[in-house]
Amino acid sequence: MCRPSWSRALTTAQRLSDLARLRRVRDRIDRDYAQPLDVEALARGAHMSAGHLSRQFRLAYGESPYAYLMTRRIERAMALLRRGDLSVTEVCFAVGCSSLGTFSTRFTELVGIPPSAYRRGTAGAAAGMPPCLAKQVTRPIRSHQAPVREPQPA
Repeated sequence: MCRPSWSRALTTAQRLSDLARLRRVRDRIDRDYAQPLDVEALARGAHMSAGHLSRQFRLAYGESPYAYLMTRRIERAMALLRRGDLSVTEVCFAVGCSSLGTFSTRFTELVGIPPSAYRRGTAGAAAGMPPCLAKQVTRPIRSHQAPVREPQPA
């Protein structure tokens, strides 16, 4: 049976509305990554249930809102660690993580090496490189695709 045209228009309008709300959620994560954010709070701000937000966000962006948030935090952590003037613990809290263990685990999953090894090995590595290029070159790999590197002897 064919759907009436008003039903298709309503469905399209709802999808566009959802996409606009998802974009605002993504923008909020990009802007407020260092703040305490969780899927429930993001969903409330988007006037969606947490489950609906998670499903729609994954469909639109290929990962959950939490994974996207953690990727943003790890990207910022990488930049702070490259500077070399903060400890791993200071960086962890500066990017909004409340657990050093969770931060280190997620960092290692995305980057392929622990944050302390990254700090030692890359401090000043992007010096002189334009920030837009440094961000592209040092972007973490998503979805657990980072190669596991063997620890290098000191």
